[in-house]
Amino acid sequence: MSTDGQPSDPRFALSRAIEAVIGGDLETALDGLLTAADDALHPAVGAVLISDPDRPGLQLAAVHGIDEPAAARLAADVADPANPFTVAANARAASFDREGAMADGTTFVGAYLPLVIVRDGVEVPLGSIGFGWPAPFDLDEAGRETVTSLAGLAALAVDRARLASTATERSEWFERMAHTDPLTGLANERTVGRILELEVARAGRQGSEVSFAIFDVDDFQATNREGGSEAGDDVLRRVASALAESVRLVDTVGRIGGDEFVLVAPGSAGLMVTQRIVAAIAALPPVAGRPITVSAGVARFPADASDVETLIATAKDGLARARADGRGTAASGVAPAG
Repeated sequence: MSTDGQPSDPRFALSRAIEAVIGGDLETALDGLLTAADDALHPAVGAVLISDPDRPGLQLAAVHGIDEPAAARLAADVADPANPFTVAANARAASFDREGAMADGTTFVGAYLPLVIVRDGVEVPLGSIGFGWPAPFDLDEAGRETVTSLAGLAALAVDRARLASTATERSEWFERMAHTDPLTGLANERTVGRILELEVARAGRQGSEVSFAIFDVDDFQATNREGGSEAGDDVLRRVASALAESVRLVDTVGRIGGDEFVLVAPGSAGLMVTQRIVAAIAALPPVAGRPITVSAGVARFPADASDVETLIATAKDGLARARADGRGTAASGVAPAG
């Protein structure tokens, strides 16, 4: 026992390190691990470096007893394959009692350990952890067991953070895919339908207007036949880009399937926005030797329709009128009787 009544075995500090890993994010966990090491073994310096799947080499993740200039030097030094942190990470092997020199020339004794987790029976390297003590220093068996356990906890923290990041990215991807058309990146039919319902309800409460327009790519099937599906996809992406660039921030554009696109435009400028879109698409360069144009039908709430279903039907009537007038035109619809 130590004179202050606390256990002298450094392994007792591991409970604090475990709490840090369980209770916080990666930065908090690694800082807690280095603090636990300081409490248990009193190193002058300590650092954790991790591999980043998106960047080469090791990246400095946490330090103890190292000022900013020294940390910057360490971050650069690990690019050297002979650096002890890099050796530990690449060889997946620990080294103890390794002598080195601080920036001020002070000799220190270092311990360097890899961060490794085993997944499906395969070792996955995640980085390395290291500590340094002023020489002379001898890390005894209990101390070696402690830093080895700290390395295992650091690997666990890094792996858990990576899994959480992957899960978040996957969730965000599925969420995005649930609301967008994968080919064009515009809102999909389900999302547009929900936005249209909300905008019509809001316009009804506020006594304002909202326009709904349907765009159909002219002669799209002919482009597909003559240029192939790649040319057809190119046309759809170009039309989507022109739509997105021609609308206001308050507007929503989407693809509802095939070669049909839609616009939800709050306020009274729906017809003007629709005409601007038609003109922008007509200015696109040809694909497979064929010009790109769209026909469009427009309807307004409440002037042309009193509910969402009638608004959509009226816009479709306008689209039929536009097709009859010739490619690259827009027309307002007439609400169906009854």
